[in-house]
Amino acid sequence: PAKMAAPIRFGMVPVKRLSRHFCALVQQQRCGLKKQNLYRNYATKANILSLHERGIFDDIFPEASIELPKLLQSGPQCIYCGFDPTADSLHIGNLLAIIGLLHCQRAGHNTIALIGGATARIGDPSGRSKEREALDLDQLQTNIRGLENNLRQISRNHEQEIWKSPKELRTLRIENNSSWYRQQNVVEFMSTVGRHLRMGTMLGRTSVQTRLNSAEGMSLTEFTYQMFQAYDFLHLHQEHKCLIQLGGGDQMGNMMTGHDLIKKVTGKEVYAITVPLVTTTSGEKLGKTAGNAVWLSREKTSPFELYQFFVRQPDSIMEKYLKLFTFLSMAEIADIMRKHLNHPENRLAQKKLAEQVTLLVHGVEGLESALRCTKAFYEGGFDVLQKLTQEEMKELFSEAPTTEMVLEPGMSLLDVLVKAKALSGEVTGWHIMTDGGVWINNVRQTDPRHVVVPSLHILDNNISIVRIGKKRYHLIKWIR
Repeated sequence: PAKMAAPIRFGMVPVKRLSRHFCALVQQQRCGLKKQNLYRNYATKANILSLHERGIFDDIFPEASIELPKLLQSGPQCIYCGFDPTADSLHIGNLLAIIGLLHCQRAGHNTIALIGGATARIGDPSGRSKEREALDLDQLQTNIRGLENNLRQISRNHEQEIWKSPKELRTLRIENNSSWYRQQNVVEFMSTVGRHLRMGTMLGRTSVQTRLNSAEGMSLTEFTYQMFQAYDFLHLHQEHKCLIQLGGGDQMGNMMTGHDLIKKVTGKEVYAITVPLVTTTSGEKLGKTAGNAVWLSREKTSPFELYQFFVRQPDSIMEKYLKLFTFLSMAEIADIMRKHLNHPENRLAQKKLAEQVTLLVHGVEGLESALRCTKAFYEGGFDVLQKLTQEEMKELFSEAPTTEMVLEPGMSLLDVLVKAKALSGEVTGWHIMTDGGVWINNVRQTDPRHVVVPSLHILDNNISIVRIGKKRYHLIKWIR
């Protein structure tokens, strides 16, 4: 399956302009050419063709074709994108592909998210300097369930919280390619599929050349990956009349192999559309391979952490990321940017971006949790902290050490903090407290002799949040 794409960075980096045929067709529509209505075309065909203006549709193949724009406005088409379950969650680098599918869904098209239960065992060499570790079968099944949950939750959140229309969207179909490889005979597969693929063309792919020229080289298993991805496209074409594959720029070679295979087997023309690759300001790909992934599962990245990731992005990319990561109209984005530029210190654009992405990924409950945690972490007093759930407390202070303690009569604050090892000793602790360096539940504590009072120092969930200095946190869990 196809994954992510050509660089779009957290710094301003130009995005390749999509084929001139898209631009020309959109211009013709603006000049008043007759429009045909798509079945359930809620977003209008002009919208699907102008997604390159938002930066979502980056490039197409075949590049010289004028048929793809016509196809997208002729009626509902089947469009798919693949995701290999190499981890138990998708990450922010996969989100643009999902958003691309949702835009196609809004325009009335049939969409398929293909989970690569089989291809994950082979390993895509694209963008990698060495071969992937082989996946344990039990872990693979866990990963598949994780991706299914991600895709269903995001699809549901989009329809219920963002689409919010009485008009029904076509269902996002989730497939697993292991279902059609289980019955495959390797000799029959090679004799019927392999004979249509040319070694010279496959060897010429950028992903293959990069690995062949590396110190580690490339295994036969990795080399065959593009053949399996090509067959996925052929299978979906034959079973669901799928004509378009959505993926990343680093997947273009694999998608071209699929195009060639379908052309030779069926004589039909099919197409590939790429979406941008999300990278850091230094140009590194965001994802698990680079070790900087922002995950879409709450268990791995909390709603608060996801919200803060987008709130912290620089002003220079706000307009671009509002276009890429949200479903706000271009007019709404322009209005947000006008207000933001007048008072950039308020970070209006960042907050809107973070709100919309968190809503899409985690729903209303997740967004409310992120906002509660944000208020508690940056503004909150005792009353704000009282509203946090235990799960939110763990997410908010996930890196803080936790000490379990039994409350004994007459315990002083200094006794508790030294016993919990939040302070290194009585003498040092005394000076830190009297100098104003200790907060309990966001309230400064300056009297080391003060006796612990549950109503003042312990939250309703039996936790005390201790902060030493500006950033060092410690949780005390009281056992009663």
